[in-house]
Amino acid sequence: MIELLKDLAEKNGIILTDNQLELFDKYLSMLLKWNKVYNLTSVRKKDEIVIKHFLDSLTLVKLFEAKVIDVEDKEIADFGTGGGFPGVPLKIYYQDKIKLYLIESINKKCIFLEMLKKELKIDYTVLCDRAENIDKKFDIVVSRATGETFEVLKIGKNLLKENGIIVIMKGKDIEEELKPYTTKMSFKGLPERSFIVMTKY
Repeated sequence: MIELLKDLAEKNGIILTDNQLELFDKYLSMLLKWNKVYNLTSVRKKDEIVIKHFLDSLTLVKLFEAKVIDVEDKEIADFGTGGGFPGVPLKIYYQDKIKLYLIESINKKCIFLEMLKKELKIDYTVLCDRAENIDKKFDIVVSRATGETFEVLKIGKNLLKENGIIVIMKGKDIEEELKPYTTKMSFKGLPERSFIVMTKY
């Protein structure tokens, strides 16, 4: 199954090391095990998790490259992270280059994320609270499929430092007012992906 991730990532210009692939393999095993009890994601099949969660999360790598967004030494928050998407795949990819914070209000998901951190031996901070209650500010905020876009933007912008960047991952349908801020990208193995990218001034 991890060969599938390696091949699809490579086809999209994302090269994963053996160590990174091993971490994704452990992540997949843990997600499948915990999902039976904790209902972390509605996606149940291994290949679908690999494509719809892992590969899809990694599309942010290509967006950052395309938009020349430097992530090195940046504090990145993923809000409404659920089972850790897209934050944990980004951390596996960038490793110590980024400081990752996962914002999740559902306690059982926070427990999973803490256990996952120990299992993968990677470092990130879980903020188990509603995003609206968090005072800390971040350089980059990412959010994937967390609800109504304008609400996500409003909450996300409150989490940003000055000149911070928010990226919302969306499917095809984008509200008219947000089209000037939208970048559409195509990836092998995935439907067309739209990213709403805004900077806080």
